[in-house]
Amino acid sequence: MTTTTGTRPRTAPRDHEGRLSGRLVLVSLSALLAPAALFAVSLLVTGGEPNLQILITLASFLLTGLIVGGIGLSRLATTRYRLTGDRFEVSAGLLFRSRHSIPLVRVRGIDITAHPVHRLFGLTTLHLDTGSGQGGAARRGVRLDGITEDQAAELRRLILEGSDTAHAADSDSLISELDRSWLRYAPLTVWGVGTVLAAAGTGYRTLHEMKIDPLELGVVQDLVRRFGSVPLWFGLLVTVLAVVALGAACSTLTFIENWSGYELRRGEGGVLRVRRGLLATRSVSMEEHRLRGLELVEPLPLRWAGGARLNAVTTGLGDRDENRRRRALTPAVPRPEALTIAAQILPPTGLAVWEPRDPAVRSLPAQRDLTERELLDGRELLERRGLGAHPRVALRRRVNQALTASVLIAAIPAGLGLWLGPAFVITGAITCLVLAPVLTALARSAYRSLGHAIRGPYLVTAYGAFARRTVVLRRDGVIGWSITRSPFQRRTGLLTLGATTAAGDGIYRIRDVSVDQGLTLAETALPGLLAPFIERRP
Repeated sequence: MTTTTGTRPRTAPRDHEGRLSGRLVLVSLSALLAPAALFAVSLLVTGGEPNLQILITLASFLLTGLIVGGIGLSRLATTRYRLTGDRFEVSAGLLFRSRHSIPLVRVRGIDITAHPVHRLFGLTTLHLDTGSGQGGAARRGVRLDGITEDQAAELRRLILEGSDTAHAADSDSLISELDRSWLRYAPLTVWGVGTVLAAAGTGYRTLHEMKIDPLELGVVQDLVRRFGSVPLWFGLLVTVLAVVALGAACSTLTFIENWSGYELRRGEGGVLRVRRGLLATRSVSMEEHRLRGLELVEPLPLRWAGGARLNAVTTGLGDRDENRRRRALTPAVPRPEALTIAAQILPPTGLAVWEPRDPAVRSLPAQRDLTERELLDGRELLERRGLGAHPRVALRRRVNQALTASVLIAAIPAGLGLWLGPAFVITGAITCLVLAPVLTALARSAYRSLGHAIRGPYLVTAYGAFARRTVVLRRDGVIGWSITRSPFQRRTGLLTLGATTAAGDGIYRIRDVSVDQGLTLAETALPGLLAPFIERRP
């Protein structure tokens, strides 16, 4: 599905001013619910006899809730916003008054989020990202926390009308929406297991701080009486399976929370809008003229199941951490579906600005003569077929790293065996025998993931062992090259070429290519940029 675009002049929005919603009072009072719930739980755990440590902890939580509620009420009383001409102004503060004035042409993104408590009272948070500054408020832009959904929608419309958006879509068009069959990919992540372990550790620490020994709880004692006599290996196996099952359930619930109601739309003004979330709704806007490319991510479990995720490589999403939270265009979906969405986001391109004529340039893998074929869409750009192969010495490097890691890990129990007995030495030997083939297989997978190409106006790079990543990046979005060579790479004639850009992660690397491959690729992608730094051999 493609949308025709045209040029639309920027128009100044009409004057508009307002304040936060009065419902923010209810949100502030809800901060007192957590201490009350914690007090009820503590009474239930201790049988109605809380000790002094519990009362002190609850008092600290209550004080924190009062402070948070007071801050919310002060924001309601003092925050005002105003949209006038070509600027957006926000003033806030009780003791220390602050005022932000942002030119609309500096707005890089508009996000609307609503956490569960906000949704309960029909409130949202509007975040304007200016894409400027190195830290603090300058980097975060401006937030209006506690306006109604209608206020947020109206503000976003007015700001987009006044922002420097050069292309306008004829109408709002749907690119993709949630398919319930995608839920089968939800358990295929290791983050769920990590969440279970982190929750268990946090719960243990909280009970310990309250002078409650988790091992003395009735539930734990009952489990010990029932299963205390089973063999150790069986108990460990059941524990691992239980943690994995809980992790899969946690991953599924996280998927449902994050991606329920998912829609990817191309809105008016050439804006890609991602809306998702069950309890906490999120709406992220990305202007297409700031889009520099796409990233197809295939983690190992997803790759086995034929799934992938699609991310945007764009400017205007904040710093690196914020960019990683906001860049997702799709959840885990079937790989063909991800490529179909990519084809709609990156429609067929026209002729590049320049046409290569050098025979050495044409020898590059997957280099197309644009006079013979002019159209390349996102699907063709992300396909792995035709990517250039990397030298075999790169495979040897990865296998050596895998074997070295196996030996170093196995050396830990083997070294302890010199003092603690031969059982640890045997454990170390078994560890090495198990890890060596597993890590070697991962090393071969990492080598097979490597690839690079120049396809029309785009540079393509692929890499990754646990998570295979294929990135297409506009050549005119590359602002420089980073060339790194480790001692091993220098000895074997390899280098890692990094394309630096203002979008996405900031640098995208083409790993372990030969010196001739790397320099030729850089010169082809951006002719003349490396010329002053290259010494040509006679």
